[in-house]
Amino acid sequence: MKILLTGHLGYIGSVLAPRLLEKGHEVVGLDAGWFRDCRFGSEPVASIPEIVCDLRDLSPETVRGFDAVVHLASLSNDPLGNLDSALTADINTRATLELAEAARRAGVERFVFSSSCSTYGAAGDDFLDESAELHPVTAYGRAKVDVELGLAAMSGDGFSPTYLRNATAYGLSPRLRLDLVLNNLTAWAYTTGRVYLMSDGSPWRPIVHVQDICSAFLAALEAPRSVIHNQAFNVGQTSENYRIRELADIIADVVPGSRIEMAPGAGPDKRCYRVDCDKIEAQLPGYRPEWSARRGAEELYTAFRKADLKPHDLEAPAFFRLGRIEELIEGGRLSADLRWATAA
Repeated sequence: MKILLTGHLGYIGSVLAPRLLEKGHEVVGLDAGWFRDCRFGSEPVASIPEIVCDLRDLSPETVRGFDAVVHLASLSNDPLGNLDSALTADINTRATLELAEAARRAGVERFVFSSSCSTYGAAGDDFLDESAELHPVTAYGRAKVDVELGLAAMSGDGFSPTYLRNATAYGLSPRLRLDLVLNNLTAWAYTTGRVYLMSDGSPWRPIVHVQDICSAFLAALEAPRSVIHNQAFNVGQTSENYRIRELADIIADVVPGSRIEMAPGAGPDKRCYRVDCDKIEAQLPGYRPEWSARRGAEELYTAFRKADLKPHDLEAPAFFRLGRIEELIEGGRLSADLRWATAA
């Protein structure tokens, strides 16, 4: 299968590209390059043909000849999405739907969209399956909902969109993020001895390892069209829903000598949801998740020790999506509308 992988230089894309190659797919990347230099560790990054392009400037001709589009590229979390809600709508919603329409017109049969369980938003303690109402509470979450609705309207003979609603990601990547809860708390524990909570620890959050996310994309690409056509799947494991405080307890147990500490004034986080992931395991036999929060914390702790992570890395723009964008803007490399002012 010939696949266009957008966002191939990101946290998930850097892990997914080699997985696709291992499965024998032909892969072409498309990325604006904001995070190209944000590297962690010494593991090599897969070398694939790439198109350096802002998603907003994509020519419809770019998507011709592909069998599938795997769409990861976006302003990729709540803080970055809140930087400018109009930009989030422009990039995450409008440009995504224009990409999908170009793909549909070009005869691309599959469009696998990286959605998010943040679409459920403020949902409380009940388990939510894919039929649950969506209540996003951030610009990022609202954009995911809007794209799902737009793609559903395009679906039909010859164009099959799939919506993979990823739980909160964690785990190692050549382009590591420390703005993800398990990664962040483990980094704090290792570098400072504190599992530092910014909320009261009460909200529920489903989590999923980046390798298991990649397994979900592979399974969706390889499944029969009838199974994935215009379907949403929660990506994770039903057993891997935790209160933030429970994650903190696991990390404190994994990282020797660490203790849990709450930030001054820490209160509840309105983002609170638990998800049921039974559908993806039942309908996509190729999806067999392998990771747990404890195993992920152990992996991260080992990697942070090997890399000799330091406390100052907890503020390094390379590991924080919002920080990296602010660094590029302040340095004059990106304009306020997130376009390159100088060569990437």
